[in-house]
Amino acid sequence: MLVNNEAWRETVAAIPYEKRLLLLPKCLRSADGCPAKFDEIGLLCEHCGRCVISDLKEQAERLGYAVLVAEGSPVVMSLIETGRIEAVVGASCLSVLERVFPYMEAGAVPGIAIPLLRDGCANTSIDLDWLWEAIYQTTDDQTRRLNLDALHRQVDTWFSHDALATILAPRPSQTEQVAIEWMARAGKRWRPFLAVCTCRALCADESQVSEEGLRKVAVAVECFHKASLIHDDIEDGDATRYGRKTLHAEYGVPIALNVGDLLLGEGYRLLAQVDAPDAQKVKLLDAAAHGHRSLCLGQGTELAWMRCPGPMTAREVLDVFRMKTAPAFEVALKLGAILAGCDEQVAAALKQYSESLGIAYQIRDDLDDLGGPHSEEVFAGARPSILLAMAWENAGGEDRKQIERLWSGAVTQADRERARAIIQSAQIEVSAWRLMEAYKSQAIGSLIALRTAGLKGLLRRVIGKMFDDFEIMGCCNDPRTRKAGHEQ
Repeated sequence: MLVNNEAWRETVAAIPYEKRLLLLPKCLRSADGCPAKFDEIGLLCEHCGRCVISDLKEQAERLGYAVLVAEGSPVVMSLIETGRIEAVVGASCLSVLERVFPYMEAGAVPGIAIPLLRDGCANTSIDLDWLWEAIYQTTDDQTRRLNLDALHRQVDTWFSHDALATILAPRPSQTEQVAIEWMARAGKRWRPFLAVCTCRALCADESQVSEEGLRKVAVAVECFHKASLIHDDIEDGDATRYGRKTLHAEYGVPIALNVGDLLLGEGYRLLAQVDAPDAQKVKLLDAAAHGHRSLCLGQGTELAWMRCPGPMTAREVLDVFRMKTAPAFEVALKLGAILAGCDEQVAAALKQYSESLGIAYQIRDDLDDLGGPHSEEVFAGARPSILLAMAWENAGGEDRKQIERLWSGAVTQADRERARAIIQSAQIEVSAWRLMEAYKSQAIGSLIALRTAGLKGLLRRVIGKMFDDFEIMGCCNDPRTRKAGHEQ
């Protein structure tokens, strides 16, 4: 099947979206409360949002696809015989794909097959990243040839100690040495990676932007991010990050503040030194300054709350996320796009995408903290938490008072354990997960405004990479699969 996909990839990419069929399995639907009906063709999606079918169907139809949610090969053949369908992108069990693709071969119709990741009708899954890439594939899309893992590894090489020294300070002073060591510490490098991906997706060819210019933008993005972490750690009183002492814990607050300020200056210096027309440099600096300002306003809101902590609604917490986390993603995306020479329409779409992506990312961060080694911090009440906000809004009586105690400043271990039990019994973690998925869907939906299919497809793939998207789903509505998916 993989050989078949590679053999037909270029052919399918050259066929207009309007001449393609997206074939989805009906077992993708939510078995709990799905309002969709079936007719002789297949499932009639009600777009209720309970499963991924609605998102896939809506996005594909906007591109021009015909979409069929069924497993009947005769239906596929009848559509092929009309002459309207010239290519098929199909996702299903291997057994179903094996039944469908002979009909395509008989009709001389090329296709891309996305098999489920496990055999059988129980505990199976589909790689949504792979499916979205196949849906968006077009000859205009050079980004499908980009290996995101390789690109991420390349970006990582720019943040070794020696690589940073060459671009920041070949002969570093003591202060510069501390800054370089901090920049080289562990990190996911998502923000510089986003800048590089966006630029590469919008460039007609790689020679349009020099690697040196792209590297300066990527390092500038990380300078801004790492500076914000230094200041964040001081303001929050955090003693560790990346499994090591925070900069102020290691060197003291004065030195840490100064290094953070130095990195902000380095970020702006690198943008000003990019080999680009002056008008483009102005746009780069303006985008960075606006992002810097938004982040500080978001941090200011959080600091004001920390002076007198108390209950926050989920909406208030999300507003803090919107101001604090989203600007960093927006700056990364916009700087990459500006370097590639994007227009205002692209910038507007990236703003909406980054806002939704940033909020989803921060919710995921809170969820990771709950189940990880920093779970105690969730119940310390020291910072806005979507989990505590949702628990407080959902609770009543003594449970609500128990959650409120977390903001009193005198929290005992018994208080933390009780709060954890409240969150578990009310399934707050499940609700937060659904909220994260809703914002991820918003990020995907914002890509509709982009006219560049390559950028659209790549940014969809980036979401899959950042969130490790594998959709757990059942075949034939097997109840064992639903249970396994829930446990997963």
